[in-house]
This record gives sequence, C-alpha cells and structure tokens, in this order.
Amino acid sequence: METYLQYGLILVSVALILGVILQSKGAGLGGLTGTDTGSVFTARRGIERTLFWVTIFLSVLFFTLVIILIVLGR
Repeated sequence: METYLQYGLILVSVALILGVILQSKGAGLGGLTGTDTGSVFTARRGIERTLFWVTIFLSVLFFTLVIILIVLGR
C-alpha cells in the first residue's frame, strides 16, 4: 500500500508543479493590455479560477499524502 501512496505522491507532485507553472505563465498576459496595474488581488474568471482551485486541491492532497506516508513509516 505504501508503494501506491508513493506513486500517487509523485503524480500529484508533477500535477502540482504543472498547475503552478501554468498560473505563473498566465499572470503576465493580463499586463499586455495596460488594464492591469500589477495588483496582487485580481478577479479570477474562467480557466484561471478553475486552475486556482485545482492547485489548492492538489496542494492539500499533496500534504495529506505526505502526512500519511510519514505516519505509516513509523
């Protein structure tokens, strides 16, 4: 069972990395039109919002898997 959790952790890690990279690439595109002032707090719509929530879910899943593997390792 521990092996399956480790494989799951690897898959979640790769997905989390891809989600963060996609978010950082999309962040600079709003400033091209001049309407975005560089504010940290912007409204997320469409795919940005979905990607934001998927990234949060993946990070919670990542830390949950890590904690389970630590507990099982004792």
